[in-house]
Amino acid sequence: MQDFQQILTSPVLTWQEGLNFFQGKGMINQTLLRLVADLNRHGIDYNLIGAIALNQHGYQRFTVDIDVLMSPEGLQKFQDELVGLGYRPVFEGAKKKFRSTAENVPIDIIVAGEYPGDGKPKPVRFHDPQENFVILDGIKTVNLETLINLKLASGITAPERVKDFGDIQELIKIKELDELFAERLNPFVRDKFIELARGVALAREREMPDE
Repeated sequence: MQDFQQILTSPVLTWQEGLNFFQGKGMINQTLLRLVADLNRHGIDYNLIGAIALNQHGYQRFTVDIDVLMSPEGLQKFQDELVGLGYRPVFEGAKKKFRSTAENVPIDIIVAGEYPGDGKPKPVRFHDPQENFVILDGIKTVNLETLINLKLASGITAPERVKDFGDIQELIKIKELDELFAERLNPFVRDKFIELARGVALAREREMPDE
């Protein structure tokens, strides 16, 4: 089997992996399906978050890792029961960053209770994986409102995470969300959502042909 990290060093192979990814194939998807099966078999609760969750909700964006939310107990169980059996730390002593042994695909674990963006306390934080999820294609995925809350809180508090705003604008387009959706969000992020939604609406108006 090819090594995912080696594939990423080649623009041609990366492009092909991207095509495979959007077709539900490729190394990322192989790793994802096996990971979900392993977590279910070992009784470890989880939610998919990050770029994989964006894809689950309809925004096709290539990614080079898998972000998974777990409880502290779930992370401990993962370390105890699955590390060494298909998964390994990215470096000795790593607690939350792993790679699949077969494909060498990165798997980043985020723990419930942590804060997005700069990691500092704020009104939005990562939830218990038993809550705020939907089942999409048989996979537990963070629901749309929570995904948007997390992405916006990340972008607001971490300047290097401005791409999170772009992700939200793409979701606004794909899901045809408007300013009223802000009422379903945490007050901490509502103004930013409205700003982004208005930007999308303005862009649509400019694209409309003149009558």
